Amino acid sequence: MDEKIENNFRYHAPTGDQPEKYEKLRAKGKELAYLIQECCNQGRELALATTKLEESVMWANASIARGPQKSLPLTERNGQSNG
Repeated sequence: MDEKIENNFRYHAPTGDQPEKYEKLRAKGKELAYLIQECCNQGRELALATTKLEESVMWANASIARGPQKSLPLTERNGQSNG
């Protein structure tokens, strides 16, 4: 049995602070979607930009649901120290 396949295709009930993380990502995604809509011309490019943004939020949420809960603070991820 392939553990990755098993993990990717099973239900992941939200736990801990996951729902809050999902909501943060959706809110920022929606904010960016409105900005893109405001700045861009109607057409294929806008549709693709919107689709890719939706995909980005979806994959970010999948990362939270599927992966281990080992996220670093943003400052540490960018090579900066908090102390």
